[in-house]
This record gives sequence, C-alpha cells and structure tokens, in this order.
Amino acid sequence: MATILIIDDDDQLRKSFTRLLTEEGYAVQSAASGEAGLRIVREKLPDLVILDVRLPGMSGLDTFQAIHAIEHRLPVIIMTAYGTTETAIKATKLGAFDYVLKPFDIPDMLNTLKQALEAGRFMRSTVAVDGRPGETTHEAIIGRGSAMQKVYKAIGRVAATDATVLIRGESGTGKELAARAIYQHSLRANRPFLVINCVAIPDTLLESELFGYEKGAFTGASHRRVGKIEQASGGTIFLDEIGDMPLNLQSKMLRLLQEKSIERLGGRETIPVDVRIIAATNRDLENLITQGQFREDLYYRLKVITIWLPPLSQRTEDISLLSEYFLTRFSQELGIDNPGLTKEAISALAQRGWPGNVRELANTLQKALIFNRGTPISMADIAQAAGQDSEQAQKSAASAEEAIRLWARREILGQTEGNVFEACMDHFASLLITEALNVTDGNRSRAAKLLGLSRPTLHSKIEKYNLKIQTSVKTNAWPAS
Repeated sequence: MATILIIDDDDQLRKSFTRLLTEEGYAVQSAASGEAGLRIVREKLPDLVILDVRLPGMSGLDTFQAIHAIEHRLPVIIMTAYGTTETAIKATKLGAFDYVLKPFDIPDMLNTLKQALEAGRFMRSTVAVDGRPGETTHEAIIGRGSAMQKVYKAIGRVAATDATVLIRGESGTGKELAARAIYQHSLRANRPFLVINCVAIPDTLLESELFGYEKGAFTGASHRRVGKIEQASGGTIFLDEIGDMPLNLQSKMLRLLQEKSIERLGGRETIPVDVRIIAATNRDLENLITQGQFREDLYYRLKVITIWLPPLSQRTEDISLLSEYFLTRFSQELGIDNPGLTKEAISALAQRGWPGNVRELANTLQKALIFNRGTPISMADIAQAAGQDSEQAQKSAASAEEAIRLWARREILGQTEGNVFEACMDHFASLLITEALNVTDGNRSRAAKLLGLSRPTLHSKIEKYNLKIQTSVKTNAWPAS
C-alpha cells in the first residue's frame, strides 16, 4: 500500500483529502507545516508528497528543496492557487513531479497521483540485471542464454554514458525494464526518470505533455505549464513506442537531440534543457522511413546505441528460469504459497510459441497461480491459464465472438444514442471487472493484479459501474440477442 504525505495548513482540506485517498486504498499521513512535514519525511519516508505552496513558517518552495535534499527521487506534487503559479513552475523546474491548481478536479488529481507514484517506483525500485530466482524479490531481467548476455553487456557499456539509446524488440520483451536498468546504473540515477508512452497519449495532447505551453497557446491554456522534458532536467526521459510519434513532433524531438533546447507550445523563447533520451519501439522504423512516416534524420540521432531484445521464441533455454522467477515473485505479491511446476508443465511452457513474449509468459503463470489449489502447476493448468483448451475452447471462443457481434449490432448500434463507442466499452469493462472479482472470490487486490490495474483504479471503476462486491460475485448475464 502506497503512503502519501499531505502538507497543507488548511485543516479541512487535509481532512477531506485524507478521507478521499484512504477510500482509494492509500495510507495517508498529514502535516500542517513544512517543518512538521520534514520530520515525517525523515522518520517515515512516504512514497509521495502533496505540498501546498503557501505555508506558515517555512515556505512551500523551501520545504520542497529540503525534501529533495533528503530523498531526491521522492515525487512531490505542488498544490497552488492561480496567483502562485510561478512559484509552482519554479519548483517543477527544480524537480517537482507536477503542480495542480486549486480547486482541482478530483479524477484528474487522482490520475496525477497515480502517475507520480509510478514515476517514484520506477526511480526507486531496483531492476536487477542478470537476476536469479530466489536472489531477488524485486523486478529483474532474467536469462542466462547467449542472447541475453549480449543485452547485459550492452546495458553495462552504455549506462555510464550520456549517449542516446534506442531499445528495439517485439512487444512484451522487456524494453521498459531495460530502460530502467540503464537509468539506475547511470550517472543520472539520482535525478528524475519520466516515462512517456507515445501511443497512450492522444496526438493533440502529446506535444503539450512533452514540451509544455504558454498562457493563451490554445483555448483553455489559462497559465504557463512546464512539460515533462523540462521537469526531467538533469535526468532521463524514456520515450516508449517512439515509432508512433506524430511527424510534427518528430521535428521537435530532433531539435532537442541536436541543440539540447526546446520551445513551449505557443512560445518563442528557446529553453536549454539537459536530459538524456532513451527510446523504445516494436515498429519497423526502416519501413516507416520508406513510407514517409518516420524521419530518417531522427532515426540516426536516436540509434547512437541500439539494444535489441530477443523474442522469447529465441530464448527457450531461459523459460524454466523465467517461470521460477515469476512464480516466486507472484506468490509473494499475492500471498499465495508457491506450488512449483511439474516437469510436464515446464516442457509445455518451453514448447509454446509465446507471441506475447515474456509479458505473456508472466500473465499465464500469474493466472495459473491464482487458479491453482495448492498442488504443483500442471500442463492442464498452463493450458487453461493460456486460454488453450484445445479445439473445444476455439469453438467456444468463435461462438462467443459471434454472440458479441450480434449483440453489438442489435443492442448497441441499433439503439444506443450519443457516444456509442464509450457506452460499449463501459459495458464490457463492467463485465470484465465483475468476472475478475468472481474468479478471485471478491479479492480486490488479486482482481487488480489479474486485470493489470492498480487497486485504486479498480476501486474507482467499481464505484463508476456501481458493482456490488460479495464473497462470491455473481457473473452478469449477456444481454439477450
């Protein structure tokens, strides 16, 4: 459970915020002054600090600088009124994760909290390189084969430099872990590490997210905002899925790499920045260049050092080791005894194609562990967890797909008005969450793990869809077709 420290002299705000965050599944501490907040940071290092700019005694900016002197990788979100925005911007340039204006929108604030906690985890949680099951309980890049030995050597050689790195490989091969390992072994390891997924952020928002904007740059830009590149000053930016970055932003990224400077959206000031860029993609960049979808000059700027992560199909000698690692890790996270694997199950794992690579293997083993009843995981358990119950399963899947298609045509496209897509997605999300709670007997932590969501996110969706949680959750029936 993540711990959040609130430092604000407004008693009512602290109480309301504490109640809200507690309901979201966080542990909350609070302080009415900067001095009191610093004592808590020293004695009980939290995972995140929410700090008001205006405080009695020690100012918010001084408090922030003192916090970062204690732990530079501790994410801090600044709360500010409109009149103190410039102070918040100054704090952000000094390394604060973000700032929010009072009064703030609760869903937006919760989303910012989630991003900050994830950034803090990335900066502080170690990624072991060439890890061994049983030797580490944290995240690790596992493998002893020749293909992975090349990866380890490349990470070791490039980490201590400031060279731009391009990590390539299929989806699910562990590109983010490799990027974090480079960061954690670099000379910038005590500075910010921010992750930007170029696919997850809409094109219209990605530019302002990266480069920031000036007041009046567009409708709704009521104040200046610092982008992630400025926020990461002195640190590292990881651009995931850079092959999907829009062409208009590729030119700005090229300028950053060439001139070490940026311009905010709507601004004319050239801002020098000191950030290291690590990028990753599963796309065929050479083919994208041929199609005119990726700049050739940016490609050569990015690939100063290229690290290729092999697909799992080329790492069959590592599957047993990876399986042992994931079962050990998930059993600890879920509080379930590790039952181990039968020899037949290990053989079945080695013979699968794993198109989703290491991520698919991890998900399969996690599901098998959740469904397991204490005996060693068998070949049948693997087949069930992988959704591969032979020809009958394929027939059932085809039947279900046909039912979904007919239902969408009759019940959604034929009757629903307004935002049809969102209505359909909400319905399926409700069904999926209900089923996850069903198979985990209402255990929210296990359901969140199964769905790949944080517990607070799952909690908010349960409330959004008004789902009733019981010891055994009843599965919603499909609408009649």
